Amino acid sequence: MKERLQTLKDEALNQVKTVTDQQALQDIRVHYLGKKGQITEVLKGMGKLSKEERPVIGQLANEVRDVITEAIEEKKSKLEEEAIEKQLQEETVDVTLPGKPTQVGGSHLLMNVIRDIEDLFTSMGYQVAEGPEVETDYYNFEALNLPKGHPARDMQDSFYITEELLMRTHTSPVQARTMNKHEGKGPVKIICPGKVYRRDTDDATHSHQFTQIEGLYVDENVRMSDLKGTLNALAKHLFGEEREIRLRPSFFPFTEPSVEMDISCKVCSGKGCSVCKKTGWIEILGAGLVHPNVLEMAGFDPEKYSGFAFGMGPERIAMLKYGIEDIRHFYTNDVRFLKQFHRV
Repeated sequence: MKERLQTLKDEALNQVKTVTDQQALQDIRVHYLGKKGQITEVLKGMGKLSKEERPVIGQLANEVRDVITEAIEEKKSKLEEEAIEKQLQEETVDVTLPGKPTQVGGSHLLMNVIRDIEDLFTSMGYQVAEGPEVETDYYNFEALNLPKGHPARDMQDSFYITEELLMRTHTSPVQARTMNKHEGKGPVKIICPGKVYRRDTDDATHSHQFTQIEGLYVDENVRMSDLKGTLNALAKHLFGEEREIRLRPSFFPFTEPSVEMDISCKVCSGKGCSVCKKTGWIEILGAGLVHPNVLEMAGFDPEKYSGFAFGMGPERIAMLKYGIEDIRHFYTNDVRFLKQFHRV
């Protein structure tokens, strides 16, 4: 039995010495040291030995096991080091090579314009309000002094889903909903940015889907002069301190009186050019004092409360501010166009 143990030790050490991969090394471990390994098989025969021989053979078996175990562990460490070295050689990185350029995105120009306007009005105490794009006929028209059959409805050719549901044609329904939530108690001071939809033929200046920002201020003793001051601040913020504004009489069903706001042409400084059609002025937005009917339908006492509202298109603002001639550039996702305004 001593000779068998010595033979197993020599065999195991020779195999460990010549093995070249870790799986084969593990196979050697199992073959000699496992529960059903060669050394275990030898020890099963110890029952046939005398009492004097058993401790001698047991000690020898432990020594053989320890020697084989140590040899396997040393070989394992060596094979692991060799594997790491090989991996490092195969995966060497040339640090002198130039890096791959990273494509950096940016906010869309329209979002930049909208956030710029939001920043201005939030600094003036306004809150940003939102509402559903699929709107009821009541909030889109009736609550804004546009009852069924009103001729002004034809000005906003609508996408109807049912007789009472449609894609909103302006963000004014957000104003009506917000006033309702206040239950006749002011002040209400909000701007409403969002997408709107109208049945229109897409061309250089029109789109069936576009964005709009409307503002509303309702409180006691709100006057036309407050509206003018607000719009003057907006024009100077967007187009420069040298810009002047003028208000022209107009008509909107939900405001009375109603006005259109023009800004002095930045190209000719009001002298007249092709951009302003020789007038020196460029139309920018519509506004007015909130119609008493609109206040009353929202639960406000028109004898106590008054207010003003205004609405503008961020596309038009961006086109005028940055000299963009075709509204479709905003929606065709041409990266060459969009990259120009990543840092605007």
